[in-house]
Amino acid sequence: MALNQQTIWIAAAVVAALVIILLLASAVRRSRSARLRDHFGSEYDHAVRTTGSRTRAEENLIARTEEAKAFDIHPLSAAEADRYRRDWAKVEQHFVERPTMALSEANELIDQIMRAQGYPIGDFERHAAHLSVKHPRVVEHYRAGHAAIEHHTPGETSTEDLRQAMLRYRKLIDELLGPADVATSVPVESEIAAERATAREPLRARTPLDRSPEDIAR
Repeated sequence: MALNQQTIWIAAAVVAALVIILLLASAVRRSRSARLRDHFGSEYDHAVRTTGSRTRAEENLIARTEEAKAFDIHPLSAAEADRYRRDWAKVEQHFVERPTMALSEANELIDQIMRAQGYPIGDFERHAAHLSVKHPRVVEHYRAGHAAIEHHTPGETSTEDLRQAMLRYRKLIDELLGPADVATSVPVESEIAAERATAREPLRARTPLDRSPEDIAR
């Protein structure tokens, strides 16, 4: 009888220990999920959708974070950032006359900036994955801009769709280059383009890219 009671107590203790372990493991998983969701934002949801599993999505996000640690990602020098801002201003200027070509130029410019910052050469998905580690809040703009290029059909894709894609790319460019130094910033060629476009089209109240990136959400 005493032996049976002792066995019961041992079994109860084992069950209690297992329950505690499971609760701790569940708490760790929830904490990990919360951290990943907080850091990656919409990219977390994107990973869940593409993998079809929260567990696989989180493993993917953790793997890309670990992979990124091996990269020598560094900020651009002031001169480099200034040069890329000039290039971006030219791309915006081209949008007035050739929106489709300007969108492709914007995509190429982003690739150039990423390589200059130390990101490895790769296809779009690898670039987006690497970018999401350090710039998780704007990688959705990169994906949206790229999707506009891939799904562009001459005669069917509207100029407004292309403009929205350019605004998304602008948001990403601003994130990658950081705030401009007012004391050394270059003239913005896009402002000149806007004035010229307005002069050519007096009936239009606004040029294609004269709205701020915040208009994307409206």
